[in-house]
Amino acid sequence: MCPVDRGRDAEFEAFVAGAAGRLLHVAALLTAEPPAEAPAARRILAGALARTYARWERLRDDDPYDHTRREVCAAYARTARRRPRGGGVLAPLGPLERLVLVMRIYEGVAEEVTAAQLGLPPERVEAVCNRAVATLRSRTPAAAA
Repeated sequence: MCPVDRGRDAEFEAFVAGAAGRLLHVAALLTAEPPAEAPAARRILAGALARTYARWERLRDDDPYDHTRREVCAAYARTARRRPRGGGVLAPLGPLERLVLVMRIYEGVAEEVTAAQLGLPPERVEAVCNRAVATLRSRTPAAAA
């Protein structure tokens, strides 16, 4: 292995060590699996990390976390319809609602950026986010009291 490859591998390993836990949590939120187990979330993350590694040299001017999160969200979106709903807090939400809520609320991605990444108008992202929040609020024990 040449020194350039070793440096690339070390950079990528450092990125994974720092970001994998949060990215796994993003994937687990999307799949509505318990983070301790989360086999589908782990598969999604592994594929996203593999795609990030393949593009690592071209990501010099980009944020690798942002790129990998986009890969996680895209992989989830491609497979969400074939996956059982799962459990957890976001279980009552549909795939698009989960994507929007995780990106906007959990990850703090701007509405315009979320819209661009999902191929939706910003107004639709806002409406989906509001609907998802309302759905979750209506299901909390405090809302039932």
